[in-house]
Amino acid sequence: MSTVAENIDFKPSVDEKKYEKVIEKKYLLPFALIASLFALWGFANDITNPMVSAFQTVMEISTFKASLVQFAFYSGYFTMALPAAILIKKYSYKSVILVGLGLYATGCLLFIPAAQYQIFGFFLISLYIITFGLAFLETTANPLILSLGSPATATRRLNFAQSFNPIGSITGMFVAQQFILSNLDSAAKNTDGSLIYTTLSAVEKESIRLHDLIVIRDPYALLGIVVIVMFIIIAMTKIPQEKLSGKDFSVVGTIKRLAKNIEYREGVMTQIFYVGAQIMCWTFIIQYAENIGYTKADAQSLNIIAMFLFLGCRFVATFLMKYINSALLLACFAIGAISTVSITIFVGGDTGLYSLVATSAFMSLMFPTIYAIALDNVGEDSEFGAAGLVMAIVGGALMPPLQGKMIDQETIFGLDGVNFSFILPLICFVIIAIFGFRRYDKG
Repeated sequence: MSTVAENIDFKPSVDEKKYEKVIEKKYLLPFALIASLFALWGFANDITNPMVSAFQTVMEISTFKASLVQFAFYSGYFTMALPAAILIKKYSYKSVILVGLGLYATGCLLFIPAAQYQIFGFFLISLYIITFGLAFLETTANPLILSLGSPATATRRLNFAQSFNPIGSITGMFVAQQFILSNLDSAAKNTDGSLIYTTLSAVEKESIRLHDLIVIRDPYALLGIVVIVMFIIIAMTKIPQEKLSGKDFSVVGTIKRLAKNIEYREGVMTQIFYVGAQIMCWTFIIQYAENIGYTKADAQSLNIIAMFLFLGCRFVATFLMKYINSALLLACFAIGAISTVSITIFVGGDTGLYSLVATSAFMSLMFPTIYAIALDNVGEDSEFGAAGLVMAIVGGALMPPLQGKMIDQETIFGLDGVNFSFILPLICFVIIAIFGFRRYDKG
């Protein structure tokens, strides 16, 4: 079995892409198992996004402080992606996947003592550990998927595998809506729209807080059990690429080579902005909707619709890549996102909210396409290149707190603070469009 680097070449002709199989029969089982991991971390991502709003209400904290949920969650990717790449070089894909699943399960199960002690910081630590595991999984799964078949269909194969991610995301959103947001006693409102919770005595609040933190805890605890089951299945299954090249490698040398690769360097930077835009759009849709009179649960319903759009357009984008250059398609989708977010900022109301939902359609192809373009021509450094792109997920940690700070302001430059805050994802999409056009222009 050849290495990832030997399998990847992202410059096939359109005719080659039409007739090569995306998934060969001999790879169906390992592809299915690894693709299921995409759903597994999609679930974690999108059950967690609404927790910003949930913790803000339950713990009575500002939007900025509540958005530390995203800072803790997505910081784990930055912390552990490089160690994961080193372990891939030293051991095997399967070993790193098992380590990732173990960390994932541990973080989920830590929600049990976190709820018992009712400490917001304890929840943040639990989320941080969950993404230790997710960093191991993403650093491993993406290049592994690219290697499972013809290099002519590698980008399409990754887009297809990534299509399982929103399936997990939709499930996570549904669980957040039906089993968490809809059952938070602290979210009950008076007829005038104000929270009943804020008017209660300290003793009454204590009882409600305990109840609501248990409501938040239970889905994560069950998720931990599911991850343990997945750990057992993977442990018992033979995964291709058990051992990569045994050649000695230098971490410093690898990083220097990647840093000199302009296409890769620009790809990593663009991925930072993409992930930031995605997390901001999906996290703060609840605040945007609440600001115009929706409940948390109803706002989450719109988030679920957004994810269905995301999923459907992911398949459409994968099909279009048979005929349209992926970099050009990326740029066109980014222009679409710029348009919808502009309506969200400057028009507002229901029209702005629906435009924010529609933005997910244009985000659908961005992560895997930026990923695949960036890994073009990295050669033997593909595993470390993958780690850098997973580290780029730190954009989801850095940008939401800044948007949360904006949301805490009533008005900014004459616009509602919630509306104006979406200027941040707008800037991100402009950067993505520039990247797409640059890569298309350079062939």
